Amino acid sequence: MKVNIITKEDLQEFKSELLEEIKNLFKSKTSEQKLWLRSSEVKELLKISSGTLQNLRDNGTISYTRVGATLYYNYKDIEELLNSNG
Repeated sequence: MKVNIITKEDLQEFKSELLEEIKNLFKSKTSEQKLWLRSSEVKELLKISSGTLQNLRDNGTISYTRVGATLYYNYKDIEELLNSNG
């Protein structure tokens, strides 16, 4: 039976590689992401209720655009909100 010894440096290197891979996955997913999201998509993405989304609009945390009766949210704004609270 072969025994491998893992050092702190090995774990740090693994952590760095893993984080880089996660960032790359996020970047590729972002490039495929729609530019504008509807309210239902934002609620699902942020895991929030309609009331919470309304509060975020009212207090200016999330900007939106109204087209007829439909509200649209810029994906980049939602992404920034997620990153600032992450």
